[in-house]
Amino acid sequence: MIDHVRPAELSAWFATAPAGSRPLVLDVREPWELQTASVRAEGFDLVAIPMGELPTRLDELDPARPIACLCHHGARSLRVAAFLQHNGFEHLANISGGIDAWSHESDPGVPRY
Repeated sequence: MIDHVRPAELSAWFATAPAGSRPLVLDVREPWELQTASVRAEGFDLVAIPMGELPTRLDELDPARPIACLCHHGARSLRVAAFLQHNGFEHLANISGGIDAWSHESDPGVPRY
């Protein structure tokens, strides 16, 4: 199942993760987008893998880890979460509203584009 989590709810979602597992935010935006706006990893690890590269880089991710997928508005990240689910990942969330909502709800210092 893919959970849909607003940025302001992300900490609560991470708290539901199995004990001892470090949560991960998987940013699937393109490199130019990362240069424009990025989140600070506080209480989670942050990995950036553009959506188009994910099939060849899937082995860089641990299927047992809770992973919340992030993009600009939430559409690409939802497709990535579905791809991960299809490949055996279980504890997944789509960050609804993406980095745009992150800027609005969690960190106004993150530029909007």
